[in-house]
Amino acid sequence: MKLIIATIKPFKLEEVREALTEIGVRGMMVTEIKGFGSQSGHTEIYRGAEYAVNFVPKVKLEIAVSAALADQVMEAIAKTARTGKIGDGKIFVLDIQQAMRVRTGETNEDAL
Repeated sequence: MKLIIATIKPFKLEEVREALTEIGVRGMMVTEIKGFGSQSGHTEIYRGAEYAVNFVPKVKLEIAVSAALADQVMEAIAKTARTGKIGDGKIFVLDIQQAMRVRTGETNEDAL
């Protein structure tokens, strides 16, 4: 089992969700976050004054999938979230040691 953590631009969330649903992903956790990477923030003008925006709004997706589906999920996220501009995001893949569905007690891949 794998845990895929992806950060993407907020306006790409619905497209990514649809792409993942099409390949069989049945659930995900979504968190609104702020961060910076290569882009290191930007400046904005508000009421004539310039402000530095050091943290850029992003969306973090956490998706638990079988190991066999992990590459396909990564490709779907990358293809759908890509704009070709700086700040498109990152994808990380981690191993999951154990999983349990609280309601039924199912474990590991049955819990996914």
